Amino acid sequence: MPLAFPQTAFATRLSDDDKAPTATARKKVVVLRGRASWYGIQHQGLPTSSGERFDRNKYTAAHKTLPFNTRLRVTNPQNGKSVVVRVTDRGPFRHQRILDLAEIAARPLGIIQQGAISVVAEVVPETTPLGPTDAPEDLAEILNDTIDPEMPSLATTETSVPTTLPASTAAYVVQTGTFGSALNAQNQLTKIQSINSKLVVTVTPETMNGKVLNRVVVGQFANRKAAEAVRRQLQLRGITGLVRQIQVPIEPAAHAVAAGR
Repeated sequence: MPLAFPQTAFATRLSDDDKAPTATARKKVVVLRGRASWYGIQHQGLPTSSGERFDRNKYTAAHKTLPFNTRLRVTNPQNGKSVVVRVTDRGPFRHQRILDLAEIAARPLGIIQQGAISVVAEVVPETTPLGPTDAPEDLAEILNDTIDPEMPSLATTETSVPTTLPASTAAYVVQTGTFGSALNAQNQLTKIQSINSKLVVTVTPETMNGKVLNRVVVGQFANRKAAEAVRRQLQLRGITGLVRQIQVPIEPAAHAVAAGR
């Protein structure tokens, strides 16, 4: 009989060592449950939100909020297959999915054939090897864990995870390049502002595998159409870019209004 669970949920569960009082600190494991899909050749070589180039033959995934380089063991309860992936991108932002997996990671889980499936994912230590792995021995227990909707935080073993999941809304940016040289990034910023001085352009440094990368991002636009118009304007002047959807926090007052409070 298929194992069922809520479409989208977070939980924490105690490890076996934590079920009885010990002198050591209690450990918790983050568990995510929901729908997962995949992306492949149509995104091959494009920059991800982390600055890395997407490679459909690497065990990577997109998640909305988990820190880049977080490792997840993702399991399909229907076929008992599991893979370990590394978070390198943001998303998915449609259809209430919780993960998008690179093609090679999605294949053994049966996602390629079905398009999207229900999965359970656990945060695992950053030393965990990527690729196919054994399903958790306590999979049935994980699926039966009670979800506490008022849970204030998520704790993990070995991996830092945001302690809150703030209210957010979708916005769009144009990513025009990622540079190892801060000077080259600044030169592109200057060129973009010379094309249209009204555009908000930022250079965001980010460290990946010990190397500092400088990402040039234009705007925050309320809709994709506005972002695409700017992307085309820049392309006509020799600057190629990619429109990306991002999530931006909603200010508390705005959130209260949106929620009808």
